[in-house]
Amino acid sequence: MNKKLLFIIFAAFVLQSVEAKKKEVQTDREYWCSLAYSIAKPVLENMASGNLHRNMQTEFSPTFDNRDKSVVYMETFGRLMAGIAPWLTLPDDDTSEGVQRKQLREWALAAYANAVDPESADYLCWGRTGQNLVDAAYIAESFLRAYDTLWTPLDTQTKNRYIAEFIKLRSIDPPYTNWFLFSSVIEGFLAKAGAPYDVFRINTACRKVEEWYVGDGWYSDGPDFAFDYYSSYVFHPMYLETLGAMIDAKVNTRIDYRRYYERALNRAQRYAIILERFISPDGTFPVFGRSIPYRLAALQPLALVAWYDKLPEGLSNGQVRAAITKVMHRMFDRHKNFNEAGFLTIGFCGQQTGIADWYTNNGSLYMTSLAFMPLGLPQNHPFWTDEAQACTQQKAWNGEDFPKDHRWEDKIRTKDKW
Repeated sequence: MNKKLLFIIFAAFVLQSVEAKKKEVQTDREYWCSLAYSIAKPVLENMASGNLHRNMQTEFSPTFDNRDKSVVYMETFGRLMAGIAPWLTLPDDDTSEGVQRKQLREWALAAYANAVDPESADYLCWGRTGQNLVDAAYIAESFLRAYDTLWTPLDTQTKNRYIAEFIKLRSIDPPYTNWFLFSSVIEGFLAKAGAPYDVFRINTACRKVEEWYVGDGWYSDGPDFAFDYYSSYVFHPMYLETLGAMIDAKVNTRIDYRRYYERALNRAQRYAIILERFISPDGTFPVFGRSIPYRLAALQPLALVAWYDKLPEGLSNGQVRAAITKVMHRMFDRHKNFNEAGFLTIGFCGQQTGIADWYTNNGSLYMTSLAFMPLGLPQNHPFWTDEAQACTQQKAWNGEDFPKDHRWEDKIRTKDKW
């Protein structure tokens, strides 16, 4: 064999290897989709067939309190759906993502029906514990985030069952904390769905949230401020969604929901700037406060304003996508975050049972799906197509120009309409 022929064969081999490596490299969206699907599939595939209670490998905090342990299934389903709901709103297509998305949607619709069917093995633990208020709120939130896709197609009996279960939750007296927003999101959904709703629960939550706003994008979880991520987990998203539901329902009360919404959105945008600055060049963010096993949920408001296509000045689509993607890789690529049955395991970055709170089970952890909301933006949206850009900390520590940061305050003032 002459040298020329050997060179041609070698060159062809190298070219084939390069092309194969190119195919192996996932785009950011492909990575997000694969991770979201791996989180969602064991839950929805099982629950669609009525087998979640039977097959879920559950885990509970070593200090778990005396509440009914069946809350694990409601927490798993509600929190997962709140995060992936925007993704399921996209139209069907014949891509591999489209096939998976359609399958998840079909499973989800079946699971929604089983969740409120007393004859189903996967009927959730409605009415057994005060914790139900929390996770029913995430189910209601999933309906608000994908109303036409996940609520409208449900049959009349299933819709009536949800409305009845939501109304029964009024018997739960929420603690004087972020729990007020769980009540308001449920009641806001009922208003949007044309069902009987309690405006007092909604307006009281709005007034308390305003009282608990401490400035610069942060909310206090009740009268006493705690430095944690509850502004991420609950306050920003659920306050916006409560107000948005009342706007959609065209409800007229003393509160000017539209002006409240605009102000709340501005606060969420400010808080998103802070969250992006928390992300380090190597894809980590500060670990503090309770409920840290919720993992990526700490970034929920940043994901939310990106999905709304309302990123504030100074944050580009490519910058935010790259920053969140780097955190996902740092958290999920190196450590064991799933148990043997494919369900999330207790921890923050891997299996770390000792960081669980007294209320933590591995259903609680599906809050991490809340960072995946930008998947609800189509593949051709700038969030996915813009070139990746360095995060703020990367620019700062590499000696590059970056935006200065100063204290921020509300510009919108409100008063009762009458």
